[in-house]
Amino acid sequence: MNKSRLHHLWTKIRTISYWYFFAAFVVSLTIGVIALRNNNLQAIELREKVLQVDEEDGDVEAALRELREFVYSHMNADLAGGTGIQHPVQLVHRYERLREKEQTRVEKANESIYPRAQAICEQRIPASVSGGPRVACIEDYVLQNGVKEKSIPDALYKFDFVSPRWSFDLAGISLLLSAIFFFLFIVRFGIEWWLKTFFKNHA
Repeated sequence: MNKSRLHHLWTKIRTISYWYFFAAFVVSLTIGVIALRNNNLQAIELREKVLQVDEEDGDVEAALRELREFVYSHMNADLAGGTGIQHPVQLVHRYERLREKEQTRVEKANESIYPRAQAICEQRIPASVSGGPRVACIEDYVLQNGVKEKSIPDALYKFDFVSPRWSFDLAGISLLLSAIFFFLFIVRFGIEWWLKTFFKNHA
C-alpha cells in the first residue's frame, strides 16, 4: 500500500475530529429521548381526552380517531402511562349507555310475554290453584319465549392501539441520526487507530 497516499488521506481525515461525531451522537440521542417521552405524554393526554368526551357523551369517534392517528404515527406513543402495562381504552360510560339501551329493548320486547303466557297456560290448565302447575307453566313459557339481553361486544367500548417500532417523526429521525453519528464515530476512530498503527509499524 502506498504510504504517501495514506499519509495524504490521513492529513484530510484528521481535520474532522471523531469527537464531532460523538458530540452529534449525544445531541441527537438526547433530542430523541426527549421526543420519545413527549410522544408518550401526548398519547396519554389524548387518551384522557377520549375518556372525558365519553363521560360527557360527546363526539367519541372523533376523539378516538385523533388518538388512533397519533399512536399509529409516533413511536413510543403507548398508553401504558407510568405502569408499564398496556391497557385498552375502555369507554365505561359508552358501555353503560349501551347496556341501558339493551335493557330497555329487552323490557319493551317482554312486556307482552307475561300476559300471553297467562292466557296460554289458562287454556292448557283450566283448573289450577294458586302455586299449582299453571304457575310452573307460565314460568316455563316466559323462560322459553322471553327476549334475553345480549352481551355488549368488546369492539364497541374497548379500543387498543399499538405504536410503531420506528416512525418518521422527531423521535424517529433523531434516533436514526444518533445511530448514524455513532457509526461514523466508530469508523472515524477506527480509521485513525489503524493509520497510526500502520505509520508506527512502517516508520
